Amino acid sequence: MSLQRSIIKIYNIMTKNCFKFTKELRERKGFSQAEISKKIGISRSSYIAFEQGKVELSLCQAKKLADFLGISLEELRGGVMPNYAKYKQMILAFLRNSSSDDGKITKTKLAKLLYLADFTWFYKHLESMSGMSYRKIKYGPVPDSYFRAIDEMFEDGTINVDNTKNDAFMISETDSGKQEKLSELNAEEKTIIDNISKKWKDKRTQDIVKFTHEQLPYLICEDDEIIPYGLITQEDPDHVY
Repeated sequence: MSLQRSIIKIYNIMTKNCFKFTKELRERKGFSQAEISKKIGISRSSYIAFEQGKVELSLCQAKKLADFLGISLEELRGGVMPNYAKYKQMILAFLRNSSSDDGKITKTKLAKLLYLADFTWFYKHLESMSGMSYRKIKYGPVPDSYFRAIDEMFEDGTINVDNTKNDAFMISETDSGKQEKLSELNAEEKTIIDNISKKWKDKRTQDIVKFTHEQLPYLICEDDEIIPYGLITQEDPDHVY
């Protein structure tokens, strides 16, 4: 199968996830198909066909649907709700695996480690570890919520954020943060995080940035675009993390 056809197949898989996810979320929130169809301006039969994966919505209709369900358009497309609490525990897990004497990781390197954990988990299980949507920006793939998570964890006293003379923000776990249990992470997820930490423990921030920039998911997407998880399945096994 050609790379182009493989990527098309991946997008189709993600679309199927979107249909199933939309139906489950609608039912969880207690909305009828008639209510949704009226809200986004299509017939009930057309909406039923959408949930069955037989038709697609226009961008405008998809945006209205996402707004009505209280999620982002990226979350609708990805077909998964992010686990924000789990994502914060992933941050703590990587900080606890830090190999530096002072237990600090640069803010940029930490973001890349989290990306590798999520996409490695998808490579193995066809689902994200945290459910976060990663965007292609200048310094690499990162969720929009990453910066908010760091700010919130700093404000609640679970992490420290120090600015060095080189303008690099260094992240470390506080004594309070060390008391938190990583209950959202299972044993296999912790092992993945541990393995990724070990591989990159002696590497510079520039090294991991270069690595993630050279991966297929980052290379193939446009600037500021949400990176489809499925693209990682086309990556060489030795180049996943």
